[in-house]
Amino acid sequence: MAIKKRKVAAGFIVAGRRTLIFGAISVIVGPTVISSRVVKNTVFDPKNDLTSSMWKDLPVPFFMSVYFFNVLNPAEILKSEKPMVEQRGPYVYRKQCQKENITFHPNGTVSYREYRQYHFEPSMSAGNESDVVTTPNMLVLGASVMMENLPYVLRLMMSATFKTFKEGAFLTKPVGELMWGYDSGLVDFLNQYLPGMIPTSGKFGLFSEFNNSNTGLFTVFTGKDDIRKVHRVDSWNGLTELPYWRTAQSNMINGTAGQMWPPFMTKESTLPFYSPDAWRSIELVFQRPGEIYGIPLYRYVAHPTLRANGTFYAPNEGFCPCRQSGLLNVSTCRHNSPVFISHPHFFNADPVLLDYVQGLNPSEEKHGLFIDIHPQTGVPLNVSIRLQLNLYMKKVSGITETGKISDVVMPMIWFEENGYIDSSIVNTFHTNLVILLTVLVYLQYILIGLGLATIIVAAVVYHKVKR
Repeated sequence: MAIKKRKVAAGFIVAGRRTLIFGAISVIVGPTVISSRVVKNTVFDPKNDLTSSMWKDLPVPFFMSVYFFNVLNPAEILKSEKPMVEQRGPYVYRKQCQKENITFHPNGTVSYREYRQYHFEPSMSAGNESDVVTTPNMLVLGASVMMENLPYVLRLMMSATFKTFKEGAFLTKPVGELMWGYDSGLVDFLNQYLPGMIPTSGKFGLFSEFNNSNTGLFTVFTGKDDIRKVHRVDSWNGLTELPYWRTAQSNMINGTAGQMWPPFMTKESTLPFYSPDAWRSIELVFQRPGEIYGIPLYRYVAHPTLRANGTFYAPNEGFCPCRQSGLLNVSTCRHNSPVFISHPHFFNADPVLLDYVQGLNPSEEKHGLFIDIHPQTGVPLNVSIRLQLNLYMKKVSGITETGKISDVVMPMIWFEENGYIDSSIVNTFHTNLVILLTVLVYLQYILIGLGLATIIVAAVVYHKVKR
């Protein structure tokens, strides 16, 4: 009987050793197994339903919230007084995106066009598209600055044209028309006699070019040959660099298309992407870790140098001519119209900009942009991109519509494109890319612990029986 027990104990010792060895091997091989599973689930392959569906139809539902700066004292502004504004909104639109013309190439890339539509969501908005707002007239004030250095007689003729079409420095219209366009005899006139002066034809609106449009022809890497390049932009509209800016560095197309990133991110990783709406590449930096629905995340935010002027931050000289820090001059992308983009309420900008306009209250919580990423897979979990559209306006001699307006960068609207991981796909994502990976990590240590426990217990039993 004792001999039989000794044999059983010896058998458990052997089994424990094998379990311990298997656990130790798992510690060494485990990271490779985990990495290969992550790669399998993040490389873009049309045969992978999870990856393909997440890429083609983004798992994060997006909304665009628009805020207008309603001008309270337009008559006084024309007399050189400080502008006073009040924020109106949000006016919320559901953004629907659909990738089409998807074409795979032999060099490990895929091309596509992403079409977008916006649908007004009254229940999420603080008003209706019929709300009336007073805002600077971009057609008049923008064209005036553009003509500042032309012969005086041409400026007089343009002023007469403004009067003919009853266009003034400010206009009051419904939100829906300002967003998506309104009929303008002046637009028709300018397109007929000064083609190319304004970036639109037909109706004129701040977002008239956005709705029912596409973001251009993107060609991105699938990650099949190198997972570190997955989703990275190879070209945009056939371009590998932009034609808008003054230096090669500023014209670089860096990072991804802004929807997904390569896996295995660290706190030292940055988040580069190309934004067709900002006409440049943007790079975010790590701020802090966190979690959402139990899924770990890294939060990335804009560095203060993102929109610093060239004097303060030399690499940004390519985006000049510059004004104050915090402004990006996009006139070269907008037919030389004096348009600037910034963070909302001039957050992280030169404080002097706040002195020029009354009614702004910047804060990081409300006006900073961020992207929350699952670091192991590069999938965005929570996104908030916030931009403000500004118009540089001033008095221009010969154009009486500009009155005595002081030089000022005038905020017109700001908008936020935000989205967060939908509960309908949280379970799938959590199971495939969080729970299973966590189980694999803990399993290797469980095997080591089980092996050690088995060896110890079996050894104790063996020596007791032997005595």
